Amino acid sequence: MPRWRALPQELDPEVREFTEQLRRIVERSGMGLGAVADRTGYSKTSWERYLNGRLLPPLGAVEALAGATGVDPGHLGTMWELADRAWSRSELRHDVTVEALRVAQARAALGEFGPPPAPAPAPSEPLCQSVPAPSPLPSSDGVRVVSAAEAPVPRSAQPPDYRAEAIPIGPSGGDGAGGRPPRRRAALFVTGVVGALLVVAAAVLLLGVGDKDHGSAAPSAPQPGTSAPSALPAGVKCAGDACAGKDPEAMGCGGDRATTAGSATVGTSYVEVRYSEVCGAAWGRITRAGAGDAVRINAKAHGASPARSEAGRVGSAAGHAADGYTPMVAVTAPGQATACASLTSGAKGCTVPRKV
Repeated sequence: MPRWRALPQELDPEVREFTEQLRRIVERSGMGLGAVADRTGYSKTSWERYLNGRLLPPLGAVEALAGATGVDPGHLGTMWELADRAWSRSELRHDVTVEALRVAQARAALGEFGPPPAPAPAPSEPLCQSVPAPSPLPSSDGVRVVSAAEAPVPRSAQPPDYRAEAIPIGPSGGDGAGGRPPRRRAALFVTGVVGALLVVAAAVLLLGVGDKDHGSAAPSAPQPGTSAPSALPAGVKCAGDACAGKDPEAMGCGGDRATTAGSATVGTSYVEVRYSEVCGAAWGRITRAGAGDAVRINAKAHGASPARSEAGRVGSAAGHAADGYTPMVAVTAPGQATACASLTSGAKGCTVPRKV
């Protein structure tokens, strides 16, 4: 009987319930993980990840377990769909947190540029001078702004005169406040930029505090054709076009950073489109396959990026079902890629996009 590890504390309740249900099914069957791997076509290492809450199993693995243990695949599939949605929501909240960190770093960088210090007075000039009363300022609309010396009656005792509040733009090119010095205008501009970034950061953080059933808005995926962002999550080594042709596991895009965007059963094999939003890439994966079976990922053309394709082939399976996957192609949305399988038995087929 397998000895289970404690599930991660941060695991979503629906994913936790689903994982515990899988554990009970395996316990009731009396099979060890090696036997489960042989009966389902998924490796023992994969099942260790699934049953320890480190990775959500694909639907094909769940259906294979139901068939091997005699459990109703319909009921188990319903629980898997709820867990899959909860897993996706957790990934979105993680990406929003990463985006907020990037905004905070930008705000901190801009905060280094404070307003310049005021110039010291020239030695020849006295520190205290008497300032003559300002002369009346002319206005283009005939309104005359008077100084305090010309207005002995307090303003509160006068009837409101909204036209007298207008201050004309002087010939020196001022900004309506008597012509602020250029350095002060620059300081005010930087202050305005920092304030705008604070508002953006607050809005991004609020996206992750919404109702659990509604989820949060997903941040935009890295755009192909651009360089990888400077603040990628720990372990992620590429994004967008930088991931094209690379191994998704080696680049840190697989595992819990990927979801199934489309799937199909071809012969006895299960084909998926795996999509990583944080990497802005997709790849094809085939499980329960035999030696020589091939899988290909095709990405549609979008924007200035042409259509792209990558292929993979299953090696020697030593008489057992095996897994295989392709290198990555850059995409901006999960629906832009399709995976197709070509089996040595002659069976062929392509994935159907998964409905959200």
